Amino acid sequence: MRVKPGRNTYVRGLGCGCALLIACARPAWAMHISEGILPFPWAFFWFCVAAPFLAIGLRRLKAASIDDLSFKPLVGFMAAAVFIISCIPVPVPTVGTCSHPCGTAISAILLGPALSVLVAAVALLIQALFLAHGGLSTLGANIVSMGVVGSFSGYLVFRLLRACGAGLSVAGFAAGVAADWLTYLATSFILASALKGGEPLMPLFAKIAMAFIPTQLPLGLLEGAMTAGMVALLHRKRPDLLVRMKVLKAAEVAP
Repeated sequence: MRVKPGRNTYVRGLGCGCALLIACARPAWAMHISEGILPFPWAFFWFCVAAPFLAIGLRRLKAASIDDLSFKPLVGFMAAAVFIISCIPVPVPTVGTCSHPCGTAISAILLGPALSVLVAAVALLIQALFLAHGGLSTLGANIVSMGVVGSFSGYLVFRLLRACGAGLSVAGFAAGVAADWLTYLATSFILASALKGGEPLMPLFAKIAMAFIPTQLPLGLLEGAMTAGMVALLHRKRPDLLVRMKVLKAAEVAP
């Protein structure tokens, strides 16, 4: 007879998992914009910019969950996917941060950009708390760069190309590349704005953006391929899910 695990078993398992994450955290390199990089006024400013997008995402989640009880587990799954994808740091010592894939393109395609911002915020918060990736003071700035800019750029590129007749794979590839590269342009702008002092903005912005090119150029192409592969796999295995998430119309799915 199969014994069903009790609630305490899940709680102990979750506790062990969190302890393992904390034990394995390494402070040598902080992903995203590191703790302490931004002066307080700038850190507070980016929290204020991120707040309305988070509020819209929470409202969208609440409304969608009323109509579909299985929607919240899907959002949780996407948050886990973004968390894992963005946990691949490639150090960029010249700017005091790391380069990494983002994962926001696929979450924006499936959930929409508002919910994708919320998903990215959850992933970033867990990384800041348990993995020393990014920071709590810079959480607002990281949400803006990866969550807001990454999600909306990936979503808009995907929808634009689909409206122009591009296939799912082509649109998914372009969305992944756009979300990745524009996330790092936004990160470069945030860093340059806060650190420029009395110097002109654009030369410092260009210098920081160029520092990301050796790592982010190939990583962006890789994320594009990964996003295209995910969309193509869903189209082949679960086209009903793409219809449900309004990525495809019912008439586009073969009976």
